[in-house]
Amino acid sequence: MRQMRSWVADACVGFVRGCVLAVVSMLIPAVWVAAVALPVRWLGNPWLCIPTFVWASLGTFALSRVVCRVFRSLVAKWQGTVIPAGYRQAPPVVRMSTGYWWNGFSYSRSSRDAHREQRWRLRWSDPATWRDLRFTGIAPVTVGVLAAVPPAGVVAAVIGFAQPTLSMRLAGALCLAVSFGCAPYAWRSAGPVAVRFLGASSAMALADRVDELTAQRADTTIAQAAEIRRIERDLHDGAQARLVALGLSLATAEKLLETDPDQARALMREARAGAATSLTELRELVKGINPPVLNERGLIDAVRAFALDSPLEVTVSADVQLRVDPPIESAVYFGIAELVTNAVKHAQATRAGIAISRDGTGIVVDIEDDGRGGACVRAGGGLAGLRRRLAVFDGTLEVTSPAGGPTHVKMVVPCASL
Repeated sequence: MRQMRSWVADACVGFVRGCVLAVVSMLIPAVWVAAVALPVRWLGNPWLCIPTFVWASLGTFALSRVVCRVFRSLVAKWQGTVIPAGYRQAPPVVRMSTGYWWNGFSYSRSSRDAHREQRWRLRWSDPATWRDLRFTGIAPVTVGVLAAVPPAGVVAAVIGFAQPTLSMRLAGALCLAVSFGCAPYAWRSAGPVAVRFLGASSAMALADRVDELTAQRADTTIAQAAEIRRIERDLHDGAQARLVALGLSLATAEKLLETDPDQARALMREARAGAATSLTELRELVKGINPPVLNERGLIDAVRAFALDSPLEVTVSADVQLRVDPPIESAVYFGIAELVTNAVKHAQATRAGIAISRDGTGIVVDIEDDGRGGACVRAGGGLAGLRRRLAVFDGTLEVTSPAGGPTHVKMVVPCASL
């Protein structure tokens, strides 16, 4: 009995979904049928088919992206399959010093004209536009035909039951049985067809990947240049200045060694203190580049050492056997350090938990604090920079931080464990 109720519920749900898919799939064919039939049937002039043909073409072009977006939304909602749209993103419209606006294609006198021209040029040149047009021609004869079987069976059953003959009523009953028999399954073709024909082509995926890698390379180059400037500045202002002073003190002590031994010894004591200070500064500088414990003991011990020095009460749970490539260890370590620092500075947290584990493809880091929440990834912000640094290794960053907390951050970096 329970299975019967479940099947009836699936049939009803499938019937509704079939109706929705049939309407969406047949929307553009309906435009063309109206474009052909209306001038001949109602106006009696077949020559009017020419302008209606033009309007039908424009309508197809305008509705194709809408239909494809609806298909992606339905497939994601009903079958849990997310199909990336793959549309090209518009570059920013910039006003030049001459007063004209540059939209990536040409100059315009006003911002509105620049945006409008950019929108149409991008639409015409985007390969995804022609992919959508192709799908609107394939969907009616694949998804549309199958999805229309249940509602067509119901319509045929109603017509059959309205007839006085027994044979027509039996035919109507048969149509009704076929309708509800295939209702749970007729709509399921939408997923495979949409994945096959709406997914990004290999050329589009490759172009997107090239753009992504180009942006990552630019970010990496900028970060490396900034780090080099920081090291140069720290060396110039700190250790280098002390070493120069140390050399001068030793040269003066050498001259005073025979004439004023006490003064020479005092200068040598100052030089020794300066050498110790310079050594401490160099160690701090090297620690800023990469903590020694990270090189010697690995990621887990480095994170535990960082947790001991943190003003927060930090608990670390990790797989003690986890070792990954040094560049990935460094990126993950500094990512954890930045997130814990953010919890102290911005979230006013008192406790934090760090969990480091492995999954089937790489390393997973979960960080949660009891702060006030409200963290989000903003363009130009610290979390956006961290996401870009992880993206160099194909890593991801997910932030869940409702107002009032807690904040949960998940870093996933694909890698091979050592």
